[in-house]
Amino acid sequence: MRITTNKPITGVHGKGAKKQTSGSSNQFAPEFGEETVTSSQTAGGSSHIQGMDALLALQEVDEREARRNKASKHGHSLLDTLEMVKTDLLAGQVSEDRLELLSRQIAKRPESGDPKIDSVLDEIELRVKVELAKLGRFAD
Repeated sequence: MRITTNKPITGVHGKGAKKQTSGSSNQFAPEFGEETVTSSQTAGGSSHIQGMDALLALQEVDEREARRNKASKHGHSLLDTLEMVKTDLLAGQVSEDRLELLSRQIAKRPESGDPKIDSVLDEIELRVKVELAKLGRFAD
């Protein structure tokens, strides 16, 4: 169904719109009222400092996350090696290489910066030291 009583809108002209004359160009020129304030006056020079603070904070977050991930991988690696030692014990012979690997892994502990992760790593390392002591390999 088509409604034909309304005329199509061809152009919108407000109260303050300038009429185009033959001598004027087709450039946009907004009309500013008397209360117009430029953004450079309100922003000032602090925007650069705020942007730099945000970048530094973002870098710090990434560094903390990377340390947490590294510590988490270390804990998983220790648990995996302990699992292999358990399998060796069930088979009847523990590999000397696995014991050496456990000793080296304890010595290379990364710091996470998160007290909760560090406490879990402490518990895992204590368990590793107990297993090494049981097998005659005393950890320092």
